[in-house]
Amino acid sequence: MRNILLFGAGKSATCLIDYLVNNAPRQKWHVTVVDHDLMLIKAKTGKSYYVTPAAIDVKDQDARQPLIAEADLVISLLPPALHILVARDCLQFKKHLLTASYIDPEVRKLEKEIEQAGLLFMYEMGLDPGIDHMSAMKVIHSIEKKGGLIYSFRSYCGGLISPESNDNAWQYKISWNARNIVLAGQAGATYRDKGKVKELSHEQLFDQSKTIQIPGLGKLAYYPNRDSLAYMSSYHLENIPTFMRATLRYPDFCEGWSAVIKLGLTDDTRKLQTDHLTYFKWATQHVKVDKQLSNEENMAQYLNVSSKSKIIRQLKYLGLLNGDVINLGEQTNAAILQHIMEARLIMQPSDKDMIVMMHEIEFERRNMATRMHSYMIVQGEDSLRTAMAKTVGLPLGIMAKLMLQEKITVTGLQIPTMPEVYNPVLKELEEFDIRFEESFE
Repeated sequence: MRNILLFGAGKSATCLIDYLVNNAPRQKWHVTVVDHDLMLIKAKTGKSYYVTPAAIDVKDQDARQPLIAEADLVISLLPPALHILVARDCLQFKKHLLTASYIDPEVRKLEKEIEQAGLLFMYEMGLDPGIDHMSAMKVIHSIEKKGGLIYSFRSYCGGLISPESNDNAWQYKISWNARNIVLAGQAGATYRDKGKVKELSHEQLFDQSKTIQIPGLGKLAYYPNRDSLAYMSSYHLENIPTFMRATLRYPDFCEGWSAVIKLGLTDDTRKLQTDHLTYFKWATQHVKVDKQLSNEENMAQYLNVSSKSKIIRQLKYLGLLNGDVINLGEQTNAAILQHIMEARLIMQPSDKDMIVMMHEIEFERRNMATRMHSYMIVQGEDSLRTAMAKTVGLPLGIMAKLMLQEKITVTGLQIPTMPEVYNPVLKELEEFDIRFEESFE
């Protein structure tokens, strides 16, 4: 028996757990699933002979370390800030590590030690980051092999609600970690456009959202994602004039979110007392309220929109214009907003989500300029087995299988940009209807 240790049984873990449990008898695996919530683990794992639930506080070193010491492979779907605890233990006990999260500065400090220990710490092995890297590199390598010279690379990805379940003013429902949605774009974004480096602040990101056409779906809005420039060397495209990674949303979401940022409601630095504080008073903490105007009129005046506008309807939908009391004790604005979104933008059991990813690559071959689109649309089954859970979890499961079958030779701190990883992972993902279509102009 080979022992797989999985930390985290939340929204993104559902399809990964299914994959590990289904493969366990054939592959001779035993899977230990760790979460603080025992009932959640049992709901996801059922009564499989091949699974052990472990309800522990992951910050408890004495409970965590013996589990890592017994594992052959560790997968972490913990909140990003907690990965480093697991990473340090994996280094200490010489265990390989897989996670869907971005490489962070703390684990970057361990890079030499990971390499010297002959371990593989594969980060960014989910959807975005993850499938984006693998699918992009497959296309880039294919173009370059045929003598193509790439001069523009744009990559877009978004977790959206499926059109049939798109029934609220925000055109959005939560299919993953709500805190990540609230804090998205806090650090602004940097990318390269026609040879110039562009930098956008958090406030500008959603204000300037542009649209692209997705085959079969129509127009979606996008905003640049984090620091695109950091990936130019990973993709070996350091010298091209245009390079951007971006997040997709329905256009209405970006307009509404720009207003939420303008109201200061995504700030996570300062706590305020919410007992006896109404939602309207909280939402208008930076607004000079005129008592002679209605709540809608005050808000509309501040945001410079009509009181019957779509944005006011969105804020009403979140309950920000009513006199209800928050009563959550001391909280940051971001934490209050997260609480509201988890209540108002929740997926209903029959709702379906959707993942959309597209790479737009321009290149020249034999003096002919070509634009290529490589795109993927994945539909969820319901509110549990979501497209998000499939596309985040399955790459991790497939990679775990390849590693335990000793088909992967790469070591060190890595992201999945090499053919020995992306070819078999993308091939098996097609069995789950996760595949790319291509078109050329």
